[in-house]
Amino acid sequence: MPTRTDLPEIDDLLPVVDVVDVKTVRGAVSLREFTAGALGYSPLWIKGLFAVRMAVAQVLRLETTGIPESRRLRPETVSFTPGDLASFFTVERGAEDHYLLLKVTDNHLIAYLAIITDNAQPVSEFKVVTLVRYLRSAGRFYYKLIEPFHHLVVRSMANAGVRSFASR
Repeated sequence: MPTRTDLPEIDDLLPVVDVVDVKTVRGAVSLREFTAGALGYSPLWIKGLFAVRMAVAQVLRLETTGIPESRRLRPETVSFTPGDLASFFTVERGAEDHYLLLKVTDNHLIAYLAIITDNAQPVSEFKVVTLVRYLRSAGRFYYKLIEPFHHLVVRSMANAGVRSFASR
């Protein structure tokens, strides 16, 4: 596993994670707007996937987070304060207009979601980085099972992030 990337905001996590996935999109929105749009994206098909995920977790006897709340995040409610909640994630750290690192811990894995922007004007680049650390073999099995859907969901969230507030 590499220990340095072009993403110094998360370099400290690389030695301890098993999965690193990066999706990149461009849009004319702020980091707060992007985050609110991405985390607030909850069409019926994603809710359905989360329901299936919960059933799979129950069969595998995994303790896992529930279906994300359907209440829509607003840019002004996106927090950068460690310990605050953002959807079902907890804020780990961040820097306004630069990056936000979120974390969720289950009994089989720890997942991080980093949203990093270059804050270029008028169109910024956003990197949505998923980092996963397996806590036991069930975590590896579970992630491999959901991985194809993960790519679809995160790509859709990233696209929603650049669309949601772009017409302000």
